[in-house]
Order: sequence, then C-alpha cells, then structure tokens
Amino acid sequence: MLVLNATYEPVNVCTVRRAAVLLLKEKAELVERAAWELRSEHSQLPRPVVIRLVSYVNVPRDAQRRKITRRAVFARDGWSCQYCGSRSSLTVDHVIPRSKGGGSTWDNIVASCAPCNRRKGDRLPAQANMHPRKAPRPPHAHVFIAVATPRIPAAWKPWLPAEAA
Repeated sequence: MLVLNATYEPVNVCTVRRAAVLLLKEKAELVERAAWELRSEHSQLPRPVVIRLVSYVNVPRDAQRRKITRRAVFARDGWSCQYCGSRSSLTVDHVIPRSKGGGSTWDNIVASCAPCNRRKGDRLPAQANMHPRKAPRPPHAHVFIAVATPRIPAAWKPWLPAEAA
C-alpha cells in the first residue's frame, strides 16, 4: 500500500496489514480502495490501496543519509549498466575504486554489468577509458518506492511524480 504524508506526498510503501492497523487506529485515512474488502468475523474494512497519514511525519530529504542497496542503485540507474547499457548480470561498481580512495557513497557507485565491472577492474575511469553514461548522484525519494514494490499499481500513479510512475 502506498503511504502518503499529511501533505499528500508519497513517503513509503507498507503491507495491507500495516495499512489496516493505521486505519483502525485512526492514524491514517483511506484515499484509494480496492474493489473488495478485508473481513473478519465481526467487521469489514475496505481494502486500502493508498492511505494518507493524519498527522505530518518529518521524512529526511537528505538522500545521502539513505541506505545504499543494490536494488536502489539499479533502480536509480534504470536497471542498466552505466558503461555499456546492458540489462543483464548487473552488479555495482565503485567509479573511483575503493583501493584508490573512493568511498561507498551515492556519488561513487553505479550499476555495472559483470563483464564491464571485470574489464574496469580497480582502475580509474580515465585509465580504463570507461566513464559512466550519467554521473552518479543521490536518488530522488521516489526511487525508494519503486524499490519497495516490483510493479507500480495504476491506483498509485496519480500520487507519484511522473518519473516514478
């Protein structure tokens, strides 16, 4: 389920169970619902698809502080190698190798296919004559929503930025 902040900004994805609990505790309100309902022995609840938190939650906007995961790097880079464009055998590559002082930061990690990663080795981009197609940078917040679910449901699209939907 897509979770919107009180200001209708997407902030997270949660399970149906968590969404139901937030609705029952009146910490969230239903924005979009599915065609069928959640039922228990004594009650029923519309199945949430998009919920909005009743009170504003301060979400850190500093993507530098967000955890770097392989899936997040792949999603940021469009699930393709930043050296050749391949979409298979993806790994992550440090543009400036750690052995040469490069850090594990959003600005230094890109998606790379295994053959390109092996060919570059621990050389600098200029030494290997291999430069990323796009300069690596911290991802937008919507990348983390895309990472949380394999496909974006149609009901979420009006609530997400155009590049995320």
